[in-house]
Amino acid sequence: MASAISANKAELLAIANAVASEKMIDKSIVIEAMEEAIQKSARNRYGAENDIRAKLDPQTGDLRLWRVVEVVEEVEDYFKQVDLKAAQKLEADARIGDFIVDPLPPVDLGRIDAQSAKQVIFQKVRDAERERQFNEFQDRAGEVITGVIKSVEFGHVIVNLGRAEGVIRRDQQIPREAARVGERVRALITKVERNNRGPQIFLSRAHPDFMKKLFAQEVPEIYDGIIEIKAAARDPGSRAKIGVISHDSSIDPVGACVGMKGSRVQAVVQELQGEKIDIIPWSEDGATFIVNALQPATVSRVVLDEEDGRIEVVVPDDQLSLAIGRRGQNVRLASQLTGNQIDIMTEEEASEKRQKEFAERSKMFEEELDVDETLSQLLVAEGFAELEEVAYVELEELASIEGFDEELAEELQSRAQEALDRQEAAHREVRQELGVDDALAELPHMTEAMLVTLGKAGLKTLDDVADLATDELIAKKREAPRRRNNNPDGPPMRRDRPMREQDKGGVLGEYGLTEEQGNEIIMAARAHWFEDEDEAAPAASADTQEAADADSTQ
Repeated sequence: MASAISANKAELLAIANAVASEKMIDKSIVIEAMEEAIQKSARNRYGAENDIRAKLDPQTGDLRLWRVVEVVEEVEDYFKQVDLKAAQKLEADARIGDFIVDPLPPVDLGRIDAQSAKQVIFQKVRDAERERQFNEFQDRAGEVITGVIKSVEFGHVIVNLGRAEGVIRRDQQIPREAARVGERVRALITKVERNNRGPQIFLSRAHPDFMKKLFAQEVPEIYDGIIEIKAAARDPGSRAKIGVISHDSSIDPVGACVGMKGSRVQAVVQELQGEKIDIIPWSEDGATFIVNALQPATVSRVVLDEEDGRIEVVVPDDQLSLAIGRRGQNVRLASQLTGNQIDIMTEEEASEKRQKEFAERSKMFEEELDVDETLSQLLVAEGFAELEEVAYVELEELASIEGFDEELAEELQSRAQEALDRQEAAHREVRQELGVDDALAELPHMTEAMLVTLGKAGLKTLDDVADLATDELIAKKREAPRRRNNNPDGPPMRRDRPMREQDKGGVLGEYGLTEEQGNEIIMAARAHWFEDEDEAAPAASADTQEAADADSTQ
């Protein structure tokens, strides 16, 4: 490249064409780099103070070199200015204030100048090449690409993709898969980032989407959209599950993915280093899909616990180990596939749990409602779990229970409301002992139990709550569960029973408040800020008026 500066016209153009072709960048970028290099070298020769320009004709190879000077009456900077008389020798119609061109003779660059020019050209070309690589790959995330393993550095595999390089990080490789330099490898492009050293192309062979893409290549029905992979979960190198559905009732989605004598699925298995793949029919019904996802285990029943956001699966005793899988693999993959936390239990464990819950709820109703054991058990058997449900359900629904009448239903509701009031009074007493301001009790959706929680967290004034963000106040992981409340005229359902620890997201996370309710609480706590500003504004106006009156008196 050093000879490019002192080469003849034909050689300059030949070098520009060769570099542009080799690096796969626009020829104009190479020409611009050459011009910039020549300008830099010319400034070193004529003086860095000069505004020197160079122009290389991309067609003929002619090189023009000049400096730009300003026409002035009196020259102060001889490098960038010229007087009118001298200017008119260059351009006859030059006027004061014009910028004119002063042609310069070509420079014969020495070895140091040529080396400097070479570095400028290389840097410009390198930058253009990196930009071209980034533009080429930035929109290809999610695409499967084939490359050649270039090297293995600290466990990370560097892959030559032809026009760029990608990296398969250690955690994105299939465990125990040997990476040999020179071997071809397929991987999924997960992310492309701009970097000072060029685009960073991150690849993965462990991502579930890589398996999806492989199936799309092997199964024409998936590529055509007739069969859709609705969900996928992987334990890379060991086992995987995919949920498939067919949009054509005449095509079996599982059979199509398996292929004749398993040819299609085996092609994917071989690419994934022998990873066993369970192909499962996807279902709109959550319980059915969970049963399918836990194959090959047999499931007795599925209990959807909407309140706690859990799914309990009951299996026969002899199916427990199969349902859980080795090291919990089967249930873990099923949980990932369905997007739900799945708890596996045997018939015996499920029975014990039901009996324990039944006894606890019966005991609670018996104590709080002051009723006998038979009546409390009857309430639990009818699906009542909390005092609120008894207190605020429609009277007709309570009275319709076998053995109940309207008078008994009214009495039970009255006692339930009294029990709730007692709980509220107890919480209020604790809240006052904690020193929580009464003003907080006026906030919307706030219960005494919530105020106790705030007090224990050190939040005791309106300002304390107003300073919180919504995320810090409530749990955003899931909405508050729907309560059994068919009475539109009754008070809103209150949730004083804690949720699971993993569902908590804020100070009041255990109470299941919605994001909208959290916003209302915080805005109500901040209301006094604006009231204070409104009061301060008239006071300031009055002070200004008094000062003005005093000045006029003087």
